[in-house]
Amino acid sequence: MGHFYFVRHGESLWNVENKICGATDIDLTEKGFQQAEQAAESILHQELKIDMILASPLKRAYHTAQVISKRTGIPLKAEPRLTEQNFGKWEGTARDGEDFRIAKTHFIESWDGGESILKTAHRVYSLLDEITSQEETVYLLAAHNGLARIIQSYFHDMSNEEFAAFGIGNCEIRRYDY
Repeated sequence: MGHFYFVRHGESLWNVENKICGATDIDLTEKGFQQAEQAAESILHQELKIDMILASPLKRAYHTAQVISKRTGIPLKAEPRLTEQNFGKWEGTARDGEDFRIAKTHFIESWDGGESILKTAHRVYSLLDEITSQEETVYLLAAHNGLARIIQSYFHDMSNEEFAAFGIGNCEIRRYDY
């Protein structure tokens, strides 16, 4: 039986402003960098055995992973399949807007130049298929809240409403067994 870990990036400016980040490359706030330090300390304190960090190339996730890598000594590699979904016309709009809440339940739509949830899930599932086909390497995936719900759906059946509502906190670490 294998396992891997997932960590959501630290707080970003658009998290503070309650905006949808998606594929927009927004960096961490000072608090976000501190959260990444705390995540690294948690990994060390719990003595988690992690062989490699795979991180989204977007600044907020990659910088979170860099802080963790530097503090723990775990090697880091960018993984483009961990890039957050491009939310198209919703990028930079209110995260809790009613129209976006409804749009998140439309899995096939690409939202005027964005990427559908279905296509995003396809690329993330392909990475998860690779990871779960082996048990030798323990990964820490550093990515985004949208990908957290996709990873959760890979392992657990969810209704459309559960999927759209699922989320984890900044720098929260989760373990997935397979």
